Amino acid sequence: MTLKLFLAATLFVAVPIVALAQSDNANALLWKATIEDTQKLVETIIGDKDKLKAYCELGKINEQLDKAEENGDAKEYEDLVAKLDSLEQQMGPEYIRVTDGLGDVDPNSAEGQEFSAVFEPLRKQCGPVRVRT
Repeated sequence: MTLKLFLAATLFVAVPIVALAQSDNANALLWKATIEDTQKLVETIIGDKDKLKAYCELGKINEQLDKAEENGDAKEYEDLVAKLDSLEQQMGPEYIRVTDGLGDVDPNSAEGQEFSAVFEPLRKQCGPVRVRT
């Protein structure tokens, strides 16, 4: 259950990036993330304290985005998207490239489960996601 939630959150991060990529560069969407690229990204994030902190914060913001959307709080949602964009830029182009490439992956599919397993070490590093209310 937690893995599915984590992958869904990770893929949720990719959706705004995919939309941006569509408007900026249609060719960027032709690339599909591979397990190897994703493993390399996870290792890079784990090895960089600042990126790990930003990645964990992305997970928290995604949870808050869900809550803001459920509550119909457009202002809060907008503010959180701005924070999300800033953190994604901090993560760097490789992060954006991989998450763009995960945009069409169904988290419930075998492929989605495989990617979820790759992200598991990051989830463990971040600990439980808590939403501040």
